Amino acid sequence: MVQRRRIGGGVIASLIGAAALIIFMIQNTEKIRVHFLFWYFTWSVWLLTLVTALIGGLAWFGVGVVRRYQRGR
Repeated sequence: MVQRRRIGGGVIASLIGAAALIIFMIQNTEKIRVHFLFWYFTWSVWLLTLVTALIGGLAWFGVGVVRRYQRGR
């Protein structure tokens, strides 16, 4: 018997968010000067957006891991 799998709401939201992020990155290719603490550097807006999204995703994942670990205790 063949089972059908449904796509969950989280997957749909993630795909929509990823598509919006890609569209934003394609449309914003100009370079900007970034000042962070005592560092100054020039990056493209799309690269800054990608790095920020990756850092945010890692932080979100890390919070989830910590919560799961704390529930297991």
